[in-house]
Parts: sequence; C-alpha cells; structure tokens
Amino acid sequence: MTDGPYNADEIHLESSLGYYLSKARNVLVERMDRAVKPLGLTAQQIGVILMLSCNRAHTPYELSRAMSYDSGSMTRMLDRLENKGLIRRHRSAHDRRLMHLELTEEGRAGYPRMREISLTVANRFLRGFTKRDARQLEGLLARMLENAQELPARATA
Repeated sequence: MTDGPYNADEIHLESSLGYYLSKARNVLVERMDRAVKPLGLTAQQIGVILMLSCNRAHTPYELSRAMSYDSGSMTRMLDRLENKGLIRRHRSAHDRRLMHLELTEEGRAGYPRMREISLTVANRFLRGFTKRDARQLEGLLARMLENAQELPARATA
C-alpha cells in the first residue's frame, strides 16, 4: 500500500508521471540539440555554459551535481568545451586539488546567442501556457525534486 496520488490498479505506463517526465526531457534535449547544432554545440554543453555564466557552479564537481552528470562524463564534456575555446580550467590558489572553471572571452561573447536559443526552445515547449502556468509548473517540479531528496537510498514496497 502506498500513500500518494497513484494507485497500482489505476496507473498505466503511458499516463504515468515518470513516462511524461522522461519523454518531455528527451524531447527537450533533442530539440535543443537541433537548435544549437549550427553553433557546433550540444544541449548539455549549452547547459554547462549557462550554469557558468549565471554562477550556479564554479567547479567540475558543482557542475556534475547541478546537472546530474557523473564525473567522467563531465570531464569529457569540459575537455570538449575547453578545446572549443569556450571555457578555461585553472587550479585554486587556496587548494591546488580544486579546479575552477570560467568562461573564456569567446564563451562570454557566445552566451547571449545561446541564451536566446534556449529561451526560444523553452517558450516553444510552453506554447499556450501563461506565465502563471509556467511558474506553477516550475514550482511543482521543484517540489518533486525536494521530495526526492527525502527518499531513502533504497525504497521498499
């Protein structure tokens, strides 16, 4: 017996929350990849640049956590962005083990275009939504993520 809005007798894969969240994320990433392809970037790379530009993360570890990426995948992505001249890595002056990230001049110069593309894709997904609808959806998703923080490492039936 579970306590929540879903009942095992009434839930169907194609109408479940997990299905819709997964499908929406996959389609969003695919559309973003298509939109940024002319820039020679991927949706995930744009995500890194946007996170760095708004100071949401300063280290590979912070980026990995914020974007739910494993450290190996993040390292490879940072390598590609560094090779493209969009980011720079440098060691912390206070702790040589710590690597800091920053946008290069080229990365900062490209940010407005990347942000514009991201907003265009997001607004296309939210076509027909009011600003209030969008804020409500954001709030509901934020609550879900907060609830996920409370889940035990191993859920039992």
